[in-house]
Amino acid sequence: MITKGIILAGGKSTRLYPVTHSVSKHLLPIYDKPMIYYPLTTLMLAGVTDVLLITRPEELPLFHQVFKDGAQWGISINYAVQKEPRGLADALLIGHHFINDGPVMFILGDNIFYGEGLGGLLRNAAKAAKGAQVFAYYVEDPTRYGVVEIDGNGHAVSIEEKPKAPKSSYAVTGLYVYDSEISSIVKDVKPSARGELEITTVNEIYLSRRQLTVNLMGRGYAWFDTGTHESLLEASNFVAMIQRRQGLQIACPEEIAYRLNLIDEEKLLQMAASLPNTAYGRYLDSLVRSDKRYLTK
Repeated sequence: MITKGIILAGGKSTRLYPVTHSVSKHLLPIYDKPMIYYPLTTLMLAGVTDVLLITRPEELPLFHQVFKDGAQWGISINYAVQKEPRGLADALLIGHHFINDGPVMFILGDNIFYGEGLGGLLRNAAKAAKGAQVFAYYVEDPTRYGVVEIDGNGHAVSIEEKPKAPKSSYAVTGLYVYDSEISSIVKDVKPSARGELEITTVNEIYLSRRQLTVNLMGRGYAWFDTGTHESLLEASNFVAMIQRRQGLQIACPEEIAYRLNLIDEEKLLQMAASLPNTAYGRYLDSLVRSDKRYLTK
């Protein structure tokens, strides 16, 4: 079972200027929470309790202020620096000592996932002992994404980056699972023509070994890659709609920690009491005092 996860929250976020002129994109709000809460809680739902967050040097103190060491949620959060954006696979190099020749779940800091049964899908993926896994999402215009072609057994047949003639409509999302071979594989990855260590190259190596499995996220799932102003707004509107209609929080680390028995009832009530006169504090309190505690994870 995978217990380690890496979040990459680097990059200069130039597509979101000027709102990112003085703040990290990953700390921008998605409705009522910082963007970074969403990938963190995705890892938590998968059973990950040991997290490495990789970010730019100047932004590291901001993330530490938000997350501290993670103990408040019953997990461990460590930090590392990516001085320059050298590609997604660079995060796996930076996290080499953290991975320590073990399996790891890797997620991009601007990816948001939601759906009934998401926790089960993630935990099943975290049980795999061999190979790599990607999570694929059906999209209307696959030419804008990395696209994976899948056989009848759920194994990848091909991967193409923004193909002109896509072989499928399944986009590869920013969530990956890698086995204990990942540390040795990523060491041999060479920079691409644009000078970056591409995650697609890593996946192609597993593909060449016939060890790349695809987890399909079908109807009922939502995936947002919040790298543009439009997608930020779409994600915020989506979260707002779900939360207003159901009265349930999305990406609430305190709730997930409580449901997974990482923290106890006393700890949850202490955190609720530390947020007096806030809707968030009242919600945490209600998890103990109402039927919300019986809802599925």
